[in-house]
Amino acid sequence: MRTPTWPSLSALEHGAFVFAGLLLYVLVTRVGQQRRHPSAAMAWVLAIAAFPYLALPLFLAFGTRKVTRPHRTAVPYPLPTVAGAPDWATRLLSGLGLSGPVHNQAVDFHLDGPQSYQALIALIDGARQTLEVGTYLLRDDRTGDGVATQLCAAAARGVRVRLLLDALGSLTVSRRLTHRLRSGGVEVRTFMPLWDNPMRGRTNLRNHRKIAVADASRLWSGGRNLADEYFFDSVTRPAWIDLSFALEGPVAAQARVQFERDWTAASGKVCGPAIPGPDGCAVGGFVLAQWVPTGPDHADDTVHALLVAAAYQARERILAVTPYFVPDEALLDAWCMASRRGVRVSLIVPAQSNHRLADWARERALRRLHEAGAQVLLSGGMVHAKLVLVDRDLGLCGSVNLDGRSLFLNYEAMAAFYGGAENDWLSRWHARQAEAADVYTGARPAWWRDVAEGMVRAVGFQL
Repeated sequence: MRTPTWPSLSALEHGAFVFAGLLLYVLVTRVGQQRRHPSAAMAWVLAIAAFPYLALPLFLAFGTRKVTRPHRTAVPYPLPTVAGAPDWATRLLSGLGLSGPVHNQAVDFHLDGPQSYQALIALIDGARQTLEVGTYLLRDDRTGDGVATQLCAAAARGVRVRLLLDALGSLTVSRRLTHRLRSGGVEVRTFMPLWDNPMRGRTNLRNHRKIAVADASRLWSGGRNLADEYFFDSVTRPAWIDLSFALEGPVAAQARVQFERDWTAASGKVCGPAIPGPDGCAVGGFVLAQWVPTGPDHADDTVHALLVAAAYQARERILAVTPYFVPDEALLDAWCMASRRGVRVSLIVPAQSNHRLADWARERALRRLHEAGAQVLLSGGMVHAKLVLVDRDLGLCGSVNLDGRSLFLNYEAMAAFYGGAENDWLSRWHARQAEAADVYTGARPAWWRDVAEGMVRAVGFQL
């Protein structure tokens, strides 16, 4: 029997391949102005140099971080100020090209999953002309079936209904459910198919936004995906602790502009620079709020920039809730310094989340916060809410987790609330979660655990 022979490369050919791989990395990242965290850049360079035949295809499939090149008009001077909102926040977001705060008629935050589900169904039932729904995850269960039924009913009464699903998040959605939706008149698109032209390098960029907009005037949003664990208790486990809201006013129109861009991108077209949504103030509105999108379709990492700036502007408190806490060094340093100068920093995370790697990757950051004097609390249940409160001036609620994936890779969105009543409600909600949580002790791990945490954190930026 003849032994099979495998093709081999000479040292010169191997070196040429490595050089070509590194040159391709430089062209993609520098020519395309793909700014990267230093640790991520170093990881890609070392991987391409050491394992070029594996790392280069992975880079081509997952290496893109932005799909739009920086494009900014001249920043207006002086930057606009908005009564009732902190100047530093509104001026920063204006300088980053986002639409400004608007006055809205009403907002309702949801205490639990059933209340949130009823609000979503009411929004769908109340749609008269247009209805846009975007979600990262749709499951064929009680929640998914109920939402699908209402979407088909809306389409049957003449409403144009569009449903945008992320390809990865809804990978397990059944063909039966999507066929039922399409047969019922619902337009369904899948965002960023997993196997569609991997050379574009966008497979790693997922749409994590969760929105439902009716008639460009009413919005449902927050952290909840369309699956049972986000809304209802089961026999074996309680529903996840999450946060969402329903809003009536021009912020809904801002969110719809964002959905239109996502819908266009899902068709395979490349969108130009982000276009701000409706601006100005609605007469008679009392809820001052602003839509704050971030992601590969924006030249800047807007939410990350806002959080870092907020840490240096805060005078009294920074209250936060997140399921995964793997921040970059800039944000972590800013929060530690805020705590050391007397700002009350309080962070709630689940004692054990649904992603074990994220729990390992977060430990060093939690210990640093604890050592800086911050309060770190561990919730006994699975917390999936995303909330940041800065003093009594700014509250952020939406889809952004405090980790590298949400802050730098995913398509995400938060709503910024500037009113005292709204932020008081969010503050009380945070206090209720804090009362039921345990205090994190910050104990030093064994050496092997410390090494493992460092290894997991090293790749956490890309996970």
